[in-house]
Amino acid sequence: MVTFLPTVPGRLADVPAFTRAIGGAESNVACALAAAGHRTAWVSRVGADGFGDHLVAAVAAYGVDTSAVARDPGRPTGVYFRTATDRSASGHEVAYYRAGSAASAMSPRTVPYSLVSRTRVLHLSGITAALSADCLALLRELMLSREGRPLISFDVNHRPGLWRAAEAGPVLLGLARGADLVFVGEDEAETAWGIGGPDAIRAALPEPRTLIVKQGAAGATAYVRGTDGADTAVFVPAPAVEVVAPAVEVVAPVGAGDAFAAGYLSATLRGLPPRDRLRHGHLTAAAALTVPGDVGTPPGRDRADRLAALDDADWERLRLGPGWTSAADEEVRTP
Repeated sequence: MVTFLPTVPGRLADVPAFTRAIGGAESNVACALAAAGHRTAWVSRVGADGFGDHLVAAVAAYGVDTSAVARDPGRPTGVYFRTATDRSASGHEVAYYRAGSAASAMSPRTVPYSLVSRTRVLHLSGITAALSADCLALLRELMLSREGRPLISFDVNHRPGLWRAAEAGPVLLGLARGADLVFVGEDEAETAWGIGGPDAIRAALPEPRTLIVKQGAAGATAYVRGTDGADTAVFVPAPAVEVVAPAVEVVAPVGAGDAFAAGYLSATLRGLPPRDRLRHGHLTAAAALTVPGDVGTPPGRDRADRLAALDDADWERLRLGPGWTSAADEEVRTP
């Protein structure tokens, strides 16, 4: 989607102007992975309009292959507006304009499995499932168990603004059970499924080989099933992120979950151990948390590896602020 970011905090009714950017769960992950040096492709549909032109060009500028993005002459590109607050805050507002959009017309017919089968990881999102019955059918088709299927990564991404929890909960749970790797926030599991706590979420989702439960500013827990069928649980606290933005910019934690997924997937593709995968997820999320838009520039690989290799005490003292991905190492404070 094309995203419109508020130039000042406040209610949508009171914000006088917005800045155009890009956003969308899957494209955010693809952009962050490409920025981290991986080969990525984004498969979607946009309108044959100016917003579609902008969206495809902006995603491609990150180094993402957009050759499989179809243009729909009869449906518009989706857009949305949001306030500057945290998505979980009571005053947060999002205005989606994506009903009848080009992306909502995706289906098993318009996105055949052959488009995505020749890849190591296929990343999908519960947001797509909410767009239409055809989109839900597409996700179910792509997640079918079959020989040679890529690793299926699924971010639950429950958005109450798109569908009711009574409808969303069973659908999202069913999709998650068909994935190999699942990302879910502790808060959204409570909203969608009425389940609280990482262990309870794992008990409700035993099927994925790996389950990542994101616990907000506290950190994240990974449950990784070994060859003996037993789980290993690893918790990694999130580093402190100091958000100090110029007055003309509004920084909000939108896109941080997608960035976390990108960092974790990057480390997974590189064969790093579970602790380091979580740490790379946190570092990439911190890059997104310190910029106004949905996609931040991740730290260079060497630098991220050095930070991910810190001992536990130094990791827990890590403080990251605006510009930390490009600042000198000594400007990343570990008091």
